[in-house]
Order: sequence, then structure tokens, then C-alpha cells
Amino acid sequence: MARYTDASCRLCRREGEKLFLKGQRCYTGKCAVMRRGFAPGQHGQGRKKVSEYGVQLREKQKTRRFYGVLESQFRHTFETADRMKGKTGENLLRLLELRFDSVVYRMGFASSRPEARQLVLHAHFYLNGKKANIPSMTLKEGDEVAVRPNRRDSVKFTELSVSRPIPKWLTFNRETLTGRIVQLPAREDVDLEVKEHLIVELYSR
Repeated sequence: MARYTDASCRLCRREGEKLFLKGQRCYTGKCAVMRRGFAPGQHGQGRKKVSEYGVQLREKQKTRRFYGVLESQFRHTFETADRMKGKTGENLLRLLELRFDSVVYRMGFASSRPEARQLVLHAHFYLNGKKANIPSMTLKEGDEVAVRPNRRDSVKFTELSVSRPIPKWLTFNRETLTGRIVQLPAREDVDLEVKEHLIVELYSR
């Protein structure tokens, strides 16, 4: 399975903002964006004139990296969003939020989306009472995510500390280690500062 294996902090520096790919480290003084707030590479500190296409591309890359999605997956998600009713850009962000790994992260089971992806791949969760280990699965309203009984005694979950607020479209029970999607996420529930209309314009070229 293809995945990004280079340093995560390079992605944040390239986009010029925190993508929160390293969990708690991103909230400390060790954050690479805070220490070296310029793009990586030999010419990272040089000034470059950015074209209209470049602005659109950066919005797409930022969103794709924020959710940990490969280019082909992102394009497929966009095409699905384009076929749905409503605004394509908002549909795209909603589908990305409803990915299995993203929901696990939002519920507080993981400190970052890469960690959530790993937990899903290692089959730590039940989805509606059945084992599921596909991070890219799109969940829907009413779906329930629960830690598998034989994994609840692991240090990861016995010492679970949910420091982020749980979005209003989700519920989470700390005692039973279960969460549920009670409604579909709205545009204001996306905490990434992204201009999704630029992504739509990029793919509409």
C-alpha cells in the first residue's frame, strides 16, 4: 500500500502552516513551523511569484496532506463529491471528514490522523459491531465506532486522554470507548482554513 514515508514536518513547512501531523509535538516549541517558518529545501527562503494555478495547487495540496490522502484517492473523492447534490467543495470536505481514520481522530482515539490511520489498519476498532480496518471507508450518520474488547486493556486506551473538544456531529463515551456519528459534519465543523472553491477551480481546468 502506497503512503508518504518522508518527514511529516516538511509537509507543514511547505504549506506554511501547522497540519497537526505529529500529534502533541505540534503544540510545543519543537514544532518545525515555529522553529523554521519557511519552505524546506535549498531555495525554501527565496521569494517566488505565485501564479493563479500555484495558489489553487497549494490549497489542494494542503487539504490533501491535512487528511493524509494520496493524490489518486483525493481525485476520486472529489469526483464523488462532484456527483452529489449541493456545493462540490463542501461535499468534498464532508467526505474527507467522514473517512474512518478521520472519524477515529475526531473522536479522540488518536493524537493525529497518521496515528488514527495506523490504529485502524491494525484492526483496533469495530464498526457497527464488526471488525473494520480500512482507513478510507466513508462512514455515514448513525455509524458506531468502538474499541474491540480485546484491545481495551492496552496502554493506548487505558490511559486515553481526550484533550481536544469532540465535534458536535459526534458523540463519545469515555467509559465504554465508543463513539457515534449523530449528524453529518457541516462546513463550519472543518477546522482547516481552506478555500475549497480554489480546489474546485483547479479540477475544473
